[in-house]
Amino acid sequence: MSLRIYNTLSRASEPFSPLEAGHVRMYVCGMTIYDLCHIGHARMMMAFDVVQRWLKSSGYRVTYVRNITDIDDKIIKRAVERGITIRALTDEMIAAMHQDIGKLGIEPPTLEPRATEYVPQMLSLISQLESKGLAYKSSSGDVNYAVRKFPGYGKLSGKSLDELRAGERVAVLDGKDDPLDFVLWKAAKESEPDDAKWDSAALGHDFGKGRPGWHIECSAMSCQALGDTFDIHGGGADLQFPHHENEIAQSEGATGKPLARFWVHNGFVRVDNEKMSKSLGNFFTIREVLAKYDAETVRFFLIRTHYRTALNYSDVHLDDARTALKRLYTALELVPAPKLEVIDWSQPFAARFKAAMDEDFGTPEAVAVLFDLATEVNKTKSEELAGLLKALGACLGLLQGDPKGFLQNGATLDEAAIGALIAQRAAAKATRDFALADSIRKDLLAQGIVLKDSATGTTWEVVS
Repeated sequence: MSLRIYNTLSRASEPFSPLEAGHVRMYVCGMTIYDLCHIGHARMMMAFDVVQRWLKSSGYRVTYVRNITDIDDKIIKRAVERGITIRALTDEMIAAMHQDIGKLGIEPPTLEPRATEYVPQMLSLISQLESKGLAYKSSSGDVNYAVRKFPGYGKLSGKSLDELRAGERVAVLDGKDDPLDFVLWKAAKESEPDDAKWDSAALGHDFGKGRPGWHIECSAMSCQALGDTFDIHGGGADLQFPHHENEIAQSEGATGKPLARFWVHNGFVRVDNEKMSKSLGNFFTIREVLAKYDAETVRFFLIRTHYRTALNYSDVHLDDARTALKRLYTALELVPAPKLEVIDWSQPFAARFKAAMDEDFGTPEAVAVLFDLATEVNKTKSEELAGLLKALGACLGLLQGDPKGFLQNGATLDEAAIGALIAQRAAAKATRDFALADSIRKDLLAQGIVLKDSATGTTWEVVS
């Protein structure tokens, strides 16, 4: 079975093959970086981390570009509030993002362009659009995109121009010829700091001092890094309209070529049935979540739901994820030396895993295969099956830790103290003081430590 991917553009699952044999080029809209990332942002980056991991597992070379928006109204406002430069703020927040997502095992992209490094390319693209009659200078000094002059507008979101007009409340033109038009170049304001302004004349263009609009950034960065047409364009479902729709209008209006062959969007993280967002104030930063749960549990929580499905966030769901992940590590703990070899994709468990992932990166079904495989490891203690479990887990960035360490993570007592109590219990059992032995076991259980007796001795793990 070959890989199939759900394409938002066609609203169907389609067979995937890259434009260049053996090489996948993928662009994902990354963070607007003015604050710490929350778990909704992690969900987006995790979704495409899994995509690139599976593409690599399938034998493709992947050029993965995930941009950073480092100039924006919110960024300017936050920098001014803190009394620091825009660059100082964004450098700080980028470092924090890398630290947080690194803990979750999210691999870095091949390229991570910053918008402020591509202003010349953005201005060139705006000039192309102006020469084709798709961009115009407004009375306010902005340069806008003339939406009605691009025939394909609405093809990604499925929105017609008439529907968009009907959905308007109060039309605020701000110098626009049409309320649907959007800004490509924002004229500088006196109130804005100097580091929020670029002199277009110094870069060979006649648009005055200002800064790029949000949408033009991704058009310029994606095409500069990957070419006029590439394989996959991704991002959160909230970017489908207007951001991605506007990217298509800009890029295809300038080049006359399709921007991306597959458009891939991940679902929201919800809290109490509402989208997690900073504007609603119902968000939890990655750091807040990692203060309560280990990183692999958070990763597993994000992965085991299909990337296009909305994901409900709660402590209950994370506790359940931790308990489920322990089942997999418990199986690996039974086999101290699993045989890790190249995956034989014809092996029944591996074939099922591959079939699941090849159907639009079907992680729920792939995770179910891991649990079935863990059941067999529990029964057989097979080193080969344990090795396969670990190798398949690696395709998702899971099960690469020390099983004992994972199972004992979160203990309220240190390992030495628990070991001493286990030794004391063993001595009590040897002298037939079963009341003391049982008391030690119960005291440890009250502190979240469960003891497991076997012919080879006593081990322990943390219970949720």
